[in-house]
Amino acid sequence: MRRDVVPSTLRLIVDCSFDDLMVLKDVKKLHKQIQRCYAENRKAFHPVQFYLTSHGGQLKSNMNENDKGWVNWKDIQIRTEHYSELIKKEDLVYLTSDSPDVLSELDERKAYVIGGLVDHNHHKGITYKKAVEQGIGHAQLPLGNFVKMNSRKVLAVNHVFEIILAYLEKRDWKEAFFSVLPQRKGAVPLGEANDSSQRALSEKEDLSYELQIIL
Repeated sequence: MRRDVVPSTLRLIVDCSFDDLMVLKDVKKLHKQIQRCYAENRKAFHPVQFYLTSHGGQLKSNMNENDKGWVNWKDIQIRTEHYSELIKKEDLVYLTSDSPDVLSELDERKAYVIGGLVDHNHHKGITYKKAVEQGIGHAQLPLGNFVKMNSRKVLAVNHVFEIILAYLEKRDWKEAFFSVLPQRKGAVPLGEANDSSQRALSEKEDLSYELQIIL
């Protein structure tokens, strides 16, 4: 029997301001990741307050062409404005693995920002730099405290989104990571790794994101 849904006050923002840094094929990948985020949030036990900000350009055009129903999406704020115009500066925390700060828990009074950028390798460190320049908070997920991975240490936008949803339900980072991370990334708990049995991930990652996890 499904438990009652209790919405979280936590705000989770996908920052779409990197549109001009991506080619169309990567914009289409980002669109698919956003669709997954929306679907997962709609069925979550503790759905977040979901924002898409700086929405426009190639992404909006692709959504209009391939997903016309997005204009009727519920429980989401799709805004053309930058997140800094919508959220108080002191509430913002940009999730970026280049941050020296590691999250220990989530503060549901905050607004966490995920960089909506695919083909991140050409723009390493861009989200951390952006957070520092804007003088807003920043942090990385505590992945390295719980997980040993044998692939490129990169998570898709929807993986980060789903990990946040899972943590809000389970209140346990390890459980959250292992309920979301795809097996093909070779993720295993620290202390249980057997390198000879792990499969390497192809350099061509189909869903990637500017959260480059540093272990």
